[in-house]
Amino acid sequence: MPLTQAESVIKNIIREIGQECAAHGEIVSETLVAFMVKAVVLDPSNGFNMDRTLMKSDVQKLVKLCVARLLDNKNPSLDTIKMQVYFDMNYTSREEFLEEHHRVLESRLGSVSREITDNRACAREELESLYRKIVSYVLLRSGLGSPTDIKIVREATAALQSVFPHSELGTFLTLTKKDKERQLKELTMIVTGIRLFNRDCGKGGEGIDDLPAILHEAIPATTQHIDSQLQIAQDQVYRYTAILEKVTKNPLMSKELEPYMLKEALYNVRQYEVFLQIILSDIITCAQEVEIMIKQLGAQLELLKSTVKSRTAIPTSQVFPIFISLASLWTSFQDETVLISVLSSLTSHLEPFLGAHELLFPDRIMQSLLDDVTVKTDVCRIKEHMEDRVRLTDFKKLEWLFPETTANFEKLLIQYRGFCGYTFATTDGLLLPGNPTIGILKYKEKYYTFNTREAAYSFAENPEYYIGLIKEKAKKNAELIQLLELHQQFETLVPYSQANLRQKITHSVQTDLSHMRRENCSQVYPLKDASTQSNREGSTGVPKPQIYIAGLRGGRSKTTHAVKVNLTRAVDET
Repeated sequence: MPLTQAESVIKNIIREIGQECAAHGEIVSETLVAFMVKAVVLDPSNGFNMDRTLMKSDVQKLVKLCVARLLDNKNPSLDTIKMQVYFDMNYTSREEFLEEHHRVLESRLGSVSREITDNRACAREELESLYRKIVSYVLLRSGLGSPTDIKIVREATAALQSVFPHSELGTFLTLTKKDKERQLKELTMIVTGIRLFNRDCGKGGEGIDDLPAILHEAIPATTQHIDSQLQIAQDQVYRYTAILEKVTKNPLMSKELEPYMLKEALYNVRQYEVFLQIILSDIITCAQEVEIMIKQLGAQLELLKSTVKSRTAIPTSQVFPIFISLASLWTSFQDETVLISVLSSLTSHLEPFLGAHELLFPDRIMQSLLDDVTVKTDVCRIKEHMEDRVRLTDFKKLEWLFPETTANFEKLLIQYRGFCGYTFATTDGLLLPGNPTIGILKYKEKYYTFNTREAAYSFAENPEYYIGLIKEKAKKNAELIQLLELHQQFETLVPYSQANLRQKITHSVQTDLSHMRRENCSQVYPLKDASTQSNREGSTGVPKPQIYIAGLRGGRSKTTHAVKVNLTRAVDET
């Protein structure tokens, strides 16, 4: 079947499945349906032949199977796939997010900017109106207060007049559109710098929130919340892993435990753990950036104070660059604030995808399954085999890497997100963390870790065989494609390519080892006595207006002093 025809057939199938689910009261996104189509076709037990054209009966069977799976609300696999699709659609890297955020802000300013740059004012009233528009533009672009608040408008107007008096409007109107836009941006930054400086001196700053202080509270509060979620998830992971280990040693148990979908439950919590680690890593980056920025802010303000100290006239060439860099720094504080808000929201939206655990594994069942079982943490498993290293003399043709002999050892990109491929392949899907210090196998430019030396030796005897086994297992549990980062191995399925989730992050030894060393969020910021409200918002991508309430849960004093702070760039108020 030609590719375009195949894609058209798939699109129709996706539409039909969506309609069927909706008829049963379940609204599903096209992305989720597309991924489910791929999952059902991949699973060999469903009997679809990838090399022949789908017959009408195949299509009916495919639709029926997909709808059944999408309506199965007690299935951890479905929860995991939904979680993966949600994360994939809503998470972007810090750089991508900030780029998009700035692009959206620019587009929102477009109409205000055009009203100024296309203006042909001549009469006095028209020129005054134009000047007011420039003040509004400056406030909207800076995000420091509403252009409808009279006190804020007065302060911004005074700051603008000190660098761009009314008399300059004539010259401004003769500029090209590009030069006008450039001047508007520069004026915004200078006015912003002046207002921030005045605020620091206690002579202004109306409507300017103390973002450094807000972030200094919000970051540890958000980190603490994610840390506690991570702790709960990891405890669950360790229990499921211990029970599954028991099952691999006692095959009779596997039939008995089949209805409980233990493996699928383990994949579900492992995926949740991975996503929390990604978000936490971004928040730690925010914390580090904010710490640097707070120092820079202090230094810039000190420089300004010493420059203007007891001087009546200061050359603009000397002071304007400092105002501009001050404004630029404040934009970075605004960026971090929005970013923290979005990451916090993303975290809270992941929690519902853990729904099936309490239904499948109430405490009494877990307790009976955990009889005679030692529950080990990932760190404990890694420590157990720290000394069992691969002996290079046992291998003549294979390359092994060790921390002391490999540059950037901790940055190597490890296959299967750092889990032991051999254990996974030979135990019907058990996930145990690989231990890089045993030795990392470099095979066909890819890197593999193992949980024991024995596992390393066995895998090294026939890597292709085990890689093949892992691929086959992933066909039966399609959520493993994302969890174990097997995207490349499945990219050959062209007709189903639109169901591929984008690869968001690659696992390195660094993330595997460093998160285990991290005690808690106090490594980022010392936690204050007062707990703070982590911001939540309903949408993802560029956020809607955000309100953060500092001090809501009180502190040392008996009286709660809550401070309501608007975290939104003021552009949103247009």
